[in-house]
Amino acid sequence: MESAWWRRPSALAILLVAMALLIVVVGGSIRINDAGESCPEWPTCFGTWHFDVSEDEQAAFWAANPEHQDSRGADHRYTTFQIFVEWFHRLLVGIIAVPILINVVWMRRLETTYGRSVGQAALFSAVLLVVQAAAGAVTVFFDNADWTVALHLSLACLFTSCLIWQYMAMRLKEGATWAFMSTPAAFLDAHMRRIHAMTAAVGVLLVLGAWVSSSAGGQYNQSCSFGFPNGWPKCQGSILPSLDGPGVFVQMIHRFGALVVGLILILNLSSMRTTTDQERGSLAVLRLAEVTTGLWMLNVIVGGSYIVFAKVGDFPEWLSLLHLVVGVSAFLSAVYMMLSVRFASASLPETKSTPREVESE
Repeated sequence: MESAWWRRPSALAILLVAMALLIVVVGGSIRINDAGESCPEWPTCFGTWHFDVSEDEQAAFWAANPEHQDSRGADHRYTTFQIFVEWFHRLLVGIIAVPILINVVWMRRLETTYGRSVGQAALFSAVLLVVQAAAGAVTVFFDNADWTVALHLSLACLFTSCLIWQYMAMRLKEGATWAFMSTPAAFLDAHMRRIHAMTAAVGVLLVLGAWVSSSAGGQYNQSCSFGFPNGWPKCQGSILPSLDGPGVFVQMIHRFGALVVGLILILNLSSMRTTTDQERGSLAVLRLAEVTTGLWMLNVIVGGSYIVFAKVGDFPEWLSLLHLVVGVSAFLSAVYMMLSVRFASASLPETKSTPREVESE
């Protein structure tokens, strides 16, 4: 009988995944609360280590440090809550650094049990955390430029994916009997590339979404007007609007990208359905593909609702946060699917030429 999940060493990896997702959600809250520049420098915030900074103290800081002046102008002030959200995001990154370090040391000690690749994954996640913190500093330095926000989110998703890989590898070593491990070789050979394509497509769409939401400080969300159907699914009342307006090009790139990704997901899912052999492992992978595609469909609806229910100067920002959460969930679902077939492929007898080859997978 297996021990309770919290008693297993793999519990640390899944805890880190949960913490990483919390950091992503709080990061999204920063944007929807317009708090991206509420701490004008890094790692301190208005020269302090706390978030309770009055308007007078903000003015004094900007007067003494004009190089950090807000892009909205010297007279702009932030609320305590806005500063807190940014401050809390940084705090979470600092907190997760402790278990990440423990993870590196512990996995090195358990190398004989879990293998060298698990220890390398733990070390890689630690490196990614440092890189992610540096990307956060770059985001502050460039006043939340669209490319910095997209980079920050991309690294966060890569960081989380690495931890998911570690968790899955550890659970398999602990004796987990996941259905996907029995996926037949014929199914894997037929659909491995499709699954990789689906994962890459969802990842690219996620980056595009971060780019759109941060372009021009998020003002490009208004470029296609509002309501149904003129704002969505149309743009400015047209399926093919003029691209001359500010932000229309950015919006249409995102919408076109969502359409292309949807076609990739649906076509590949359809192919998997028509060729599935009804084996337990094949059906498990097919269900993961369905979940990924379903999350994409849900996110299209959420993204459209954000435009449909918006009014001039009043966007339902909770829908924007939900759009991010569902988008990240779709990507991580695709990553889990991709890792599942990778682990299943590595377990096939014909791939086990040497122990070293299997571990390197």
